[in-house]
Amino acid sequence: MIHQYVSNGYNIVLDVNSGCVHVVDEMTYHAIPIVEAALAQDTEGIEELTAYVAERLDISAGETAEALTLREVIEEILELKEAGMLYTEDIYERYISEFKNRETVVKALCLHIAHDCNLACKYCFAEEGEYHGRKALMSFEVGKKALDFLVASSGNRVNLEVDFFGGEPLLNWQVVKDLVAYGRSLEEPHHKKFRFTLTTNGVLLNDEILEFANKEMSNIVLSIDGRKQIHDLMRPHRGGQGSYDEVVPKYKKVAASRKQMNYYVRGTFTRNNLDFAEDVKHLADEGFEQISVEPVVAADTEDYALREEDLQTILAEYDKLALEYIRRKKEGKGFNFFHFMIDLEGGPCVAKRLSGCGSGTEYLAVTPWGDFYPCHQFVGQEQFLMGNVDTGIVRTDIRDTFKTCNVYAKEKCRDCFAKFYCSGGCAANAYNFSGSINGAYDLGCELQRKRVECAIMIKAALADEEKEKAL
Repeated sequence: MIHQYVSNGYNIVLDVNSGCVHVVDEMTYHAIPIVEAALAQDTEGIEELTAYVAERLDISAGETAEALTLREVIEEILELKEAGMLYTEDIYERYISEFKNRETVVKALCLHIAHDCNLACKYCFAEEGEYHGRKALMSFEVGKKALDFLVASSGNRVNLEVDFFGGEPLLNWQVVKDLVAYGRSLEEPHHKKFRFTLTTNGVLLNDEILEFANKEMSNIVLSIDGRKQIHDLMRPHRGGQGSYDEVVPKYKKVAASRKQMNYYVRGTFTRNNLDFAEDVKHLADEGFEQISVEPVVAADTEDYALREEDLQTILAEYDKLALEYIRRKKEGKGFNFFHFMIDLEGGPCVAKRLSGCGSGTEYLAVTPWGDFYPCHQFVGQEQFLMGNVDTGIVRTDIRDTFKTCNVYAKEKCRDCFAKFYCSGGCAANAYNFSGSINGAYDLGCELQRKRVECAIMIKAALADEEKEKAL
């Protein structure tokens, strides 16, 4: 399978199954799909292929300069094919049965340390931290059992991940600290290494918390939606007052103290800011170098929800952001944008490419009272309740259903060029919009495809810059 597109003046060809990216001239760009069609019809030999392609590109046959150039182009295309860099076979589907049958090990937990929040964000899927239920704070005893479960369920895996999540986890800060200490006490006797992360709205951040986080948290996610007017509109206090002025100075301190690494300022764009590139630029101008701004996922009954008619505006905004991203990188004022970070050389392992985040299998969410769900977005949906820290996983059927969730189980993923980059997308979004974890969130898929295209184009543009510097 190949995917072709033109972006920022680059003719880009992606060989989906190998992951090889080719930036080509116009003749090669147009010849590649025609050669593929010819080969599918068993057209062989350079002369026959050249004649076949020339006819369809309206190029005169014979010894004309254009015909000779076309012959060279086709020779290069065939060389790429022989090298396994073009028209490659999909070899991954054969691994699916192995994934279904392999032993389940849990490597990550999202601890809902607080089902409560001190903000009233309008788009919050957690309903101000309550997750369709009641306010609650996780006790140390429940958290301790969760970490014990993780160690016991992790098999031979050494590196384990725990995210302190909410609501707002800083509302239960002492338990966070106690659980980190307990996790550290488990490392040596069980030959494990915990990687703790923290997601916070920043309102309660202070020097003591930051000092501890910098010592113990591998990553910190800081919630902010960009420009002050946008942030304050969507992330107010329960009394309606904005939170931007409170959190920005604290976030700057976090970024500086962590030397602009191992953190993200993470925002959400809605229908209120379809010009979200301006919010990304604003965050970069404020000095943040690790930025993620995500599209809101909401029912179309909400006035802030993204709609089908917004699609072209959003796609154009990603193009605009990509050009700004390149410009700033070239000027030495670059930043990282989460959705434009793509590894074209190594990338995720095969399991990750096919099955994504591992929700419901390798990754679980834990409520304050110790219930297990496939991930934080399923919390409160009782049909996805898998068990409890006291009982372990009792609904193994749910786990087994999630084990079969992969890009080949999703009909809309099979022929999608981005499938090995998004790994089938978010199971919760698929379920909420299609009724099945093997379905699709169509609008989200369109945005993901655009982000992949932008990310690849950016790689091409920055590679050009490096070549120019080397000359």
